[in-house]
Amino acid sequence: MTSPELPMAPEFVEEPPALDWHRLDLRMLIVRPLNELLGLIPVLVGLLVIGGGDVWRIAMSGGFIVLVVLFGLLNWLTTRYRITHDQVELHTGLLVRKRLAVPRERIRTVDLTAKLGHRLFGLSAIRVGTGQHEKAGDNGGVTLDAVSSQEAERLRQLLLDRAPARAVGDAPARQVSTPLAVFDPRWLRFAPLTLSGLVAVGGTFGVLMNYAQEFDLRPSAFGGLHAVVERVVNAPIVLTVMTVLGVVLVLAVIASLLVYVVQFWGYRLTREDDGTLRVRRGLLTTRSVSVDEDRLRGVEVQEPLLLRLGRGARTTAVATGLGTKGESSLLLPPAPVAEAHRVAGDVLRVGQSPTRTGLLRHPLVALRRRIVRAVLPVLVLVGVLVLVAPSWTWQAALVLVPFAALLGWDRYRALGHALTERYLVARSGSAVRETVALQRSGIIGWRISQSFFQRRAGLATVSATTAAGDGVYHVIDVDARTGLLLADEAVPDLLRPFLVVPESTP
Repeated sequence: MTSPELPMAPEFVEEPPALDWHRLDLRMLIVRPLNELLGLIPVLVGLLVIGGGDVWRIAMSGGFIVLVVLFGLLNWLTTRYRITHDQVELHTGLLVRKRLAVPRERIRTVDLTAKLGHRLFGLSAIRVGTGQHEKAGDNGGVTLDAVSSQEAERLRQLLLDRAPARAVGDAPARQVSTPLAVFDPRWLRFAPLTLSGLVAVGGTFGVLMNYAQEFDLRPSAFGGLHAVVERVVNAPIVLTVMTVLGVVLVLAVIASLLVYVVQFWGYRLTREDDGTLRVRRGLLTTRSVSVDEDRLRGVEVQEPLLLRLGRGARTTAVATGLGTKGESSLLLPPAPVAEAHRVAGDVLRVGQSPTRTGLLRHPLVALRRRIVRAVLPVLVLVGVLVLVAPSWTWQAALVLVPFAALLGWDRYRALGHALTERYLVARSGSAVRETVALQRSGIIGWRISQSFFQRRAGLATVSATTAAGDGVYHVIDVDARTGLLLADEAVPDLLRPFLVVPESTP
């Protein structure tokens, strides 16, 4: 008789050692208040100087500085982070505790930013992006502000390393960078061809007017300036308008140059041997963005109207986890259009960029449609002015008709598409002409749309959907039959089960 089997003792499985939690760099207690105060210097100067020694205003300034310092101390005491084999974890907050965790396999970008205060103390802020609508208040990513610059660079390599076994204590191997593009001072000529100067002038004027109201400043307080303003205002209207426009133009040019230098000084695009593209730029605030090449689905060359007139363009990445309108996707700042296409080709590892491929023209009926869509609103405006306004207003509005027709013609001239061995290329736009080269393997679906007037004209808009960039890219006003065949050839068998090809229009 055999004895009953005794249950075997469970095997002892050794658990991996717990990884230590880390605090942010202690120097952030100085850097955080410093960065906050640098942005509030005009307010503090106004409170202290223009306030004329008012004790209450001085006390408010001192109390505000103390609150900023205490907030930085509280943030340091309550923030901890760690990087495990599987995820990045961040715990922060005192009254409201936040616990964020980002799986490492979902990391799309690693962004290093160093404001002036960070740079003075050798620190950086590192943002781990997942591409899930990372807006203010969203939990799409994790930000560590601040760690030492050396630690930030090590974490950047660690988080973009494809080896999942690495953890915080492991040091990635030293990387080798291949330069693809570097800053050229001659690119500064493109700065006035952007709207950054006008935006900067308008923003500065608004801030100054706000401060003038807050501190009850009147033009009479500045004798010389007041006399100049009075002389300009009392001059003939034509001379006044010309003077104001001239001053705004000069200020806009100067401001655009300053903005360009501050944003893009030291620009450098490199390919790292860990399979990432890295963009570094900035004068006062430096920024470094790394994008995994495995997430790259194409490139886009953008030519805003003024920049296009100066034969300039910029290049952005079409990658999963990135839009194409944000700063994180920027590969090349405003530069010569030939340089934009060259960078696009180098990023895609091809000899000639597909964005330079000869494009197929769309039917002439698309030209009629573009012109009608541009001119009709102007004619409607003229009709309304005829009914409700003096005669000179609608006569002046008629002057806009030729310009509207020219805009429609330019929109048609921009339309085009092509199919290469690996890419779908589409171009459209007038105010901002965009040429996108999208990997055919990155297309996950098609959307065919026809408005009532498109159906009558035998046209259609064929839209390629993808998980990268804007999510959808359009081939606008293409012949309906040509568009369907294009979609079927670009991604065979994806559309074919639903395909009913119409006859070509005569």
